[in-house]
Amino acid sequence: MEFLAQAAVFFGAAVIIVPIFRRLGLGAVLGYLAAGAMIGPFGLKLFTDVATIMHTAELGVVLLLFIIGLELQPSRLWTMRAKVFGLGGAQVVLTGAAITAAAMVFGLGFRTAIVAGISLAFSSTAFVLQTLAERGELKDRHGRAAFAILLFQDLAAIPMLAIVPLLGAGYAVASVSSIVISVTKIVAMLTAVVIGGNYLLRPVLRSVAKTRTPELFTATALLIVAGTALLMDSVGISMALGAFLAGVLLANSEYRHELEADIEPFKGLLLGLFFMSVGMGLNLALLRTQFGAIVLLVLGLMALKAAVLFGLGKAQDMNTHSAKSLAMALPQGGEFAFVIFTAAAAAGLMSNDLEQLLVLVVSLSMAGTPILSLINDLMTRGFVAPPSEPYNVAPPDERPVIIAGFGRFGQIVGRVLAAKKIPFTALDVSAEHVDFVRQFGAEIYYGDASRLDLLRAAKADKAKILVLAVDDVEASLRTAESVRRHFPHITVVARARNRQHAYRLMDLGVTLLRRETFLSSLDVARQVLIGLGMRPKDAERTVRSFQAHDEKRLFEHHNYYTDQDKMKSLAKDSAKELEEMFARDAAEQAASQIPDDDGRQQAA
Repeated sequence: MEFLAQAAVFFGAAVIIVPIFRRLGLGAVLGYLAAGAMIGPFGLKLFTDVATIMHTAELGVVLLLFIIGLELQPSRLWTMRAKVFGLGGAQVVLTGAAITAAAMVFGLGFRTAIVAGISLAFSSTAFVLQTLAERGELKDRHGRAAFAILLFQDLAAIPMLAIVPLLGAGYAVASVSSIVISVTKIVAMLTAVVIGGNYLLRPVLRSVAKTRTPELFTATALLIVAGTALLMDSVGISMALGAFLAGVLLANSEYRHELEADIEPFKGLLLGLFFMSVGMGLNLALLRTQFGAIVLLVLGLMALKAAVLFGLGKAQDMNTHSAKSLAMALPQGGEFAFVIFTAAAAAGLMSNDLEQLLVLVVSLSMAGTPILSLINDLMTRGFVAPPSEPYNVAPPDERPVIIAGFGRFGQIVGRVLAAKKIPFTALDVSAEHVDFVRQFGAEIYYGDASRLDLLRAAKADKAKILVLAVDDVEASLRTAESVRRHFPHITVVARARNRQHAYRLMDLGVTLLRRETFLSSLDVARQVLIGLGMRPKDAERTVRSFQAHDEKRLFEHHNYYTDQDKMKSLAKDSAKELEEMFARDAAEQAASQIPDDDGRQQAA
């Protein structure tokens, strides 16, 4: 019962505070921080064990990095290597060196100063990516640069966490053998994860998908994330980076979108809990006693990081608006700093008072970032219109077409698009079919296209056209309803199994539709007429006349399809109209022919 009461408090605080902050334009992240501070040990004191809550909430960061990995295929990661190691490395080195020098000026020892400097150079992956996603800026030039920097920071956190204990009082001089053993463990674990991810995860996911049990697939997805994170943690590697690696290994798999859709709800809840736990950890008493010093430290940290980032942005040939947006996105400290500070205190590198002070500085810098971004937006809108850049258009890896259902119908559409080099995302609910089609080189993903979360994972918000080729009528209708309700900008081109299916799709506002066997049946009818002696031109005209008449009546009869008696009457009327139409055509054709002197027919 105590757990339910605690959960109710968390949910209640989030539900009350976060919408207020969103409405004020401050963002959900700052709302979570405020909610945590309100219920924490320095607020209403409803919770006191912040460390345990944060330890659990860190799983939200782990899930976030897994989803980021899913969206970043190895080929794209390789193309980003220059930005990741060039831009990201420069940011960490320059910022870390500047903060280290400043810390030594204020009296910290070299080892303590360098730990503080590198730790404070890191920004918050969870905070920044969540904020950029909310603002729709992840695809902008500064958003991609921010992602590259954050990715390098996550990579740099591994050696940093390994070095901190070696810098402690008990490890003034580390033995070469201990370093070699640690490095060997890390390399062996990374190798095991890469090999296992390539050859083990897909068969496991395939066998689970064949059970058609959604909750079991969700459990498997969570097991993959938790298992990989624990394996990495066992050798001292960041759990978040381990989850990121697992995501990258599955980025090209057919289960990518289904995995993302299943994990997204857990990621959102746990990230909210993480930010609330950060807010709960704010030592507001320390803020009261050292207000001036803390404010100066926060402002100094954010100003220094923003200046370095702005300079690096200009060095990357960004215009002033993009460079400033990059500087405004990453001036805060990050969640890895909390972990490193804890390890540094345990190793005797810093006192508990210094640890609490730095944690408060990092937390307040995170809290100040949305306010800084809001001020920047107001100034930009008020004085300068943000210039457009070619980089800010939709990148070529975005897919404007989603094909829901990749059977015999959807595959034809896909082959035409592929031949024209138009990228698309194909979804199919049959794991066996997905596995079979992928053997022929088609890019197809496992998942039920009627699920809203899966459509979001497949980037339906960025798509222009949905080809609805699902074989099951009810699943087709569920997908059409979901798309029309949540993605009204998408043009739906649907396959209808029969006339009744077509009418039900029309009820949902889908008007661009084709009955799956209609055109092929017309072609067969044309061949039959030719086989009976009709000239090919006349057979073609007959079939096209029938097609135009039938499609016209399809839409005209839509309002009556639930009235069987009315439909029977309309069908009889339609058949009679066709007979009369063909009779008139025959008469007109006969009248247009006159006999020549030899008795042969000749057009007048």
